[in-house]
Amino acid sequence: MSDHADTETPTEKGHDWREAGDAWGHSATDWSCLYEHYALDVMIAMFQRLGIADGVRVLDMACGSGLALRHAGAMGATTAGIDAAASLIEIAQDRNPDSDIRLGSMFELPWVEESFDAVMSINGIWGGCEAALVEANRVLRPGGLIAISFWGTGTPNDMRAAFKAFARLSPQEHFTSMKKLNNIAAPGAAEQMLGDSGFEPLERGTRVSVIEWADRDIAWRALSSVGPAVPALQANDSPVVKEAVLEAIDHCRDARGAYRFRSDHHFVIARKAAQVV
Repeated sequence: MSDHADTETPTEKGHDWREAGDAWGHSATDWSCLYEHYALDVMIAMFQRLGIADGVRVLDMACGSGLALRHAGAMGATTAGIDAAASLIEIAQDRNPDSDIRLGSMFELPWVEESFDAVMSINGIWGGCEAALVEANRVLRPGGLIAISFWGTGTPNDMRAAFKAFARLSPQEHFTSMKKLNNIAAPGAAEQMLGDSGFEPLERGTRVSVIEWADRDIAWRALSSVGPAVPALQANDSPVVKEAVLEAIDHCRDARGAYRFRSDHHFVIARKAAQVV
């Protein structure tokens, strides 16, 4: 549930997956408590389509601090997860003591073939991540389902304002990388990626993601905990970044001073081919 959209991996373009982990884990407690639940609406929709229930073996790729795993476990599933951020993994393991949660790269999954009935990745797989989908196909049983989610380009899209503010204050190379990774939101792009990785796309759905914070300070703590905040914070004084972001999201503040974000959130469901007998 990591919303990982700011880096690649050692097997892709020469980047180190640990860099993504460092970025997304830089403020793990704030992220896990204040931000991770942004995806509850799309998570529920994905669970329904994946058939999460007693005995289903499910893997969460880029599992963050384990919120989706906790809910899947509450529905009776046997859960496993992987993420690049050591500090988020620690929280995920505390939340899910019976889950098989690993630190590592989603491009090199540490499970054998056909280990899972279902795979999910909530804002963890982006443009250029086909190799991760190939790995997901490998560990999924024949006929098993995968669900991935990502930000859409429609309305409402309040979260875009915050991410644009971070991007404007980040080095150019980070901004360029973000644009490429977000190409998954283009019509048909996710389905093409899944098809090229051995899956049969079945359905695209949308939900409106909703997240709320009580005041300016909590909103800033939540937003500054995301991975894309790190390049902006490294390149500028923190007060400068804070004011730019809060100004960009002022339209999301209600009469009581609380912030409410409503954002276009997409998911795609696909199936691994069944074995030919």
